[in-house]
Amino acid sequence: MKQYEYDFVEMLKGAFSTREPRLGGKDYREVVRERASQGWRLVQVFAPGVKGLGEIRGYELIFEREVLRDPDQ
Repeated sequence: MKQYEYDFVEMLKGAFSTREPRLGGKDYREVVRERASQGWRLVQVFAPGVKGLGEIRGYELIFEREVLRDPDQ
């Protein structure tokens, strides 16, 4: 049976940017490419909270990858 591990990356809208949420100066495209190069697969984008007037505070990128087991186990 396959087992998976998950990585949750919160992308908050920056105080000086109203266009795209950022994580340490990276936009979501950079984060997705970086995680993909590490074997992660993007499975969902989730917007958990809202600010005034229904505007999103940010969103989470949810990644998964298979946990590889030692064949001798």
